[in-house]
Amino acid sequence: MARAFRLLIGAAVLAVILFFAGFLFFAGSVMRYKPIASAKADGIVVLTGGKYRILEAVKLLGRGKAKRLLISGVNRRTSRNELRRLTGHGDGLFDCCIDIGYRALDTSGNAAETRNWARTWRFNRLIIVTSNYHMPRSLVELARVMPDAKLQAYPVVPRNFRIKAWWRHPGTTRLLISEYLKFLPSLARWGVTRLLRALKIRP
Repeated sequence: MARAFRLLIGAAVLAVILFFAGFLFFAGSVMRYKPIASAKADGIVVLTGGKYRILEAVKLLGRGKAKRLLISGVNRRTSRNELRRLTGHGDGLFDCCIDIGYRALDTSGNAAETRNWARTWRFNRLIIVTSNYHMPRSLVELARVMPDAKLQAYPVVPRNFRIKAWWRHPGTTRLLISEYLKFLPSLARWGVTRLLRALKIRP
């Protein structure tokens, strides 16, 4: 009985250590994400959650970094004209080259919406625009449903997000912990999907 208890305590301690080690690795990866100036692809996908993400994605499209842009997860009450005013781009980009997705309600939904859009346009290389802290989960969800796609991360850093000595800023730390807790289930789903594919079982 005593031995079983010690094993249980040891397992719990190991789980806590692995959890925090994973969190530190996760936070470190978020801080290392940098926009790639030379990024170029078939399409650009921006996952909504802040106007600066959309602004950056539209700028990339305007600079000729891709053929089309998908704004995924837009609120159904937000019109195309409102997005046009938000970005200040009335130069025809919204008329020719920007698609708006209203179906996605979460990151998993963003991934499904992106997959369907990419299939429609036969795109395989995508630039993914979202906040830096949201990027790991976004890439994992996208890789789960689009295993053969080439994904380039283009992170946007929110104004109140602190890169240097992030652990000294409670707001940034809370945000990272919250996102890490969401990232773990996404990572697990990705792992299960990869295993099923390796075993040639349809996920």
